[in-house]
Amino acid sequence: MINKIDLYPGQRKTSKAVATIVKGTGKVRMNNRPAELVSPEIARELLLTPLSLIGELRNRIDIDVQVHGGGFMGQAFAGAVAISRALTGQEKGGKDPKEHPLTKSMREEIRRKIAEYDRHLLSGDSRQTESKKFGGPSARRRKQKSYR
Repeated sequence: MINKIDLYPGQRKTSKAVATIVKGTGKVRMNNRPAELVSPEIARELLLTPLSLIGELRNRIDIDVQVHGGGFMGQAFAGAVAISRALTGQEKGGKDPKEHPLTKSMREEIRRKIAEYDRHLLSGDSRQTESKKFGGPSARRRKQKSYR
């Protein structure tokens, strides 16, 4: 029998993350490395923010996050969004997950706590960098003009 695993996506700028959640002992891995080894420390704190909000429930689940693209802060935020969605069971399409390790009432409570802390951990942050245009060195800046 094939064990079906639900995938929970998260993204920020050009970083994309996919999280999976199973029953376990509280292990969190990012790209097959323990999350405690993620550096710098501010990125680690951002990645583990959703888990610090749920408290003791953290020790009942294992989360694996695969992240690629972007810089370290974009990856950390994308991972945090994916972890938040995995904890609340929020899939694309809004259907209820079948084999989630947490009960529906627990997931609703977690969803309320995360939304109260920062709603972008569930909805994501859709801002993107603006593309460069011709006539200047960046997206908005232009060469100086002199009318003398």
